[in-house]
Amino acid sequence: MTERPAPTDEDVLGGLEPNQVRVRFPPSPTGLLTVGNIRSALFNWAFAHHYGGKLVLRIEDTDKSRNTPEALQYTLDSLTWLGLNWDEGPEAGGDFGPYLQSERMDTYADVVAKLLAAGRAYHCYCSQEELDQRREAARTAGQHSGYDGHCRALTPEQVQAYIEEGRRPVVRLRMPDRPITFDDLVRGEITFLPENLGDYVLVRANGYPLYPLVNPVDDALMEITHVLRGEDLLPSTPRQIALYEALAEIGIGSGRTPRFGHLPFVMGEGNKKLSKRDPGAGLGEYMERGFLPEGLLNYLALLGWSIADDRDVFTMDEMIKAFDIRKVNANAARFDPKKCEAINASHMRLLEPADWAGRAVPFLAKAGVLPAEPSDAQLALLTAAVPHVQERMNTFSEAPEMLGFLFVSDQDFSIDPDSAAKVLTGDAGAVLEATGKALAGVGEWKTEPIEAALRASLIEGLGLKPKNAFGPVRVAISGRRISPPLFESLELLGRESSLRRIEQARASLPAD
Repeated sequence: MTERPAPTDEDVLGGLEPNQVRVRFPPSPTGLLTVGNIRSALFNWAFAHHYGGKLVLRIEDTDKSRNTPEALQYTLDSLTWLGLNWDEGPEAGGDFGPYLQSERMDTYADVVAKLLAAGRAYHCYCSQEELDQRREAARTAGQHSGYDGHCRALTPEQVQAYIEEGRRPVVRLRMPDRPITFDDLVRGEITFLPENLGDYVLVRANGYPLYPLVNPVDDALMEITHVLRGEDLLPSTPRQIALYEALAEIGIGSGRTPRFGHLPFVMGEGNKKLSKRDPGAGLGEYMERGFLPEGLLNYLALLGWSIADDRDVFTMDEMIKAFDIRKVNANAARFDPKKCEAINASHMRLLEPADWAGRAVPFLAKAGVLPAEPSDAQLALLTAAVPHVQERMNTFSEAPEMLGFLFVSDQDFSIDPDSAAKVLTGDAGAVLEATGKALAGVGEWKTEPIEAALRASLIEGLGLKPKNAFGPVRVAISGRRISPPLFESLELLGRESSLRRIEQARASLPAD
């Protein structure tokens, strides 16, 4: 890798018009999308939209043992939930389908036949045992241990002998005997030497096409112009470039080799690449916890890119406008769950109350706090509560605990035992008795008169500190030590329920 001047837009586009940009996101539908997958999809999506190009969704579903229709639908639903809309692919259609690799097997077979006929690929009859022996001998001699080209120039007699032995060949690409250099949009100029690039397998002996074949073939046929993918795939790039060149020779695709950009690793704990098994790696966890799609995407965008040195929170429209693949950092990015949650909380605070309430409903319904279709009165109460909790919540899964007390009937209302044990002790009985009397005399049931009455009664009248004065009241009406602001909560709950719950809490205390 060498230093190079920062590329211009013209360099990035490689002679294309901006609206000719075509990128792809090729997930394998195994029922799990990781934050690393999503970050790659996001950068491709932002790149395509920045230039007015197209994002192609192509499904790598050739592994029948791991891929199911349900997993495919989960993948599509997840990308839809995230708002990463694709221009071509399943459900969207397009001129370059089918977009499921399992439906393209005849295409791959046809391409391989043409590569063989043109001499750009060949049959290799080496057994695994023979390959292992020759590799070990090469290592012992201090030589490169990749494939040694043993079957590159077999005579017809040698081929016939292998066939008579019952050997089933793999298909290998004939790599060029020269260095392969390309200008990576993230990492600069990279060169791979031929001694490190052995002829690699395109098709297994059972006829099964492999990833290094199907992806470049699909890219060529779908006229993909830019490939933005993970750093872990960098070693395969020179082999794929050689295949693009071979495909161009036999008339497959447009003849253009895509521009590559290899995105940095997303690191987890212990300075290791984030694994799909690590906590916080899977998308489902964020959906379950009530993250906003835009909050999660905002944070993932920061894993290798930034909109400005002094700014972390932005919308996806702002990202599209500002996104520049040249400014992606090649260094690994560390995933920080706490910062991810903080970015999400910032987006929650940007929502209008009605929007916030609508997004909270599914989580309140799942917890049994509200019906799936709340009444107008319930929605109105929820919306009125929003300004008092937006600053206190990081995800929507916190909504039932924070707001549930507003919607449960007084008959079904209960106080958290731990909160009762820690707060409803000592002078709590006297506090609640004074609270009931003070609130009974409040005229207009609004926050300001409620606060004035309680401060006069509990702080001035009983001489208590605010924590000791208001803690028992909070637990009595909300059931917990943590709730929306106390005086606003009393107003939202209403006079009758507030007085009833205070009396119920006082009555539950043990007699002196």
